Amino acid sequence: MIKNRKNQLRNMSFIPAKLLILLVTTVLLTFSSTLAQTGEPSDGKTDMPPTVGDPAPEFEAMTDEGEMWRSSDHEGGLLVVFFFPAAMTGGCTAQACSFRDNRSQLVDMGAEVVGISGDQIRNLQIFRGTNNLNFPLLSDVDGSIARAFGVPVREGGTITREVDGEQVELTRTVTTARWTFIIDEEGKIAYVDTEVDAAVDSEAVLAALREMTGS
Repeated sequence: MIKNRKNQLRNMSFIPAKLLILLVTTVLLTFSSTLAQTGEPSDGKTDMPPTVGDPAPEFEAMTDEGEMWRSSDHEGGLLVVFFFPAAMTGGCTAQACSFRDNRSQLVDMGAEVVGISGDQIRNLQIFRGTNNLNFPLLSDVDGSIARAFGVPVREGGTITREVDGEQVELTRTVTTARWTFIIDEEGKIAYVDTEVDAAVDSEAVLAALREMTGS
């Protein structure tokens, strides 16, 4: 009887340890799942999205032409900033080409356009050249600009596309959500679209600019 009692007590002493192991395992699995889905820890390095009237984040990055582009060099005018997931994909091509086709109207309204993704510079060079884009593309390889704007960021990837008759691998280190912003002349957020319809994004931006400028 005494021996059985000792065995029961010994087994009971293992219960907290087993529960602790189970709890730690559950937490680690949850963390890993969140990291795989978002490309970043669940404690969140992504800032809260700015709302209309908030100061826009200042940012800089290398362009598809290998030059440094700084938002501080474009103050005093309207700036359209659109984040796109991946160069040379269907939705992103439609979005970029819509801004290409409507760029003259945007310029007439005093607005510049810049596209941003987690693609490497080489990818953006191919993307711009293939589609004859007429505005700069910025390489946000670590996702820091996207996060500053509160844009969701997840892990990157590699796609293969035919370019000039050859199969080319295009790798990006992060993939951003498709969000669009307008920054006004005072450097404040004037427009935010977190549910962008890629093919008509530029049309939505033009409509917003007409409302802002009264034209």
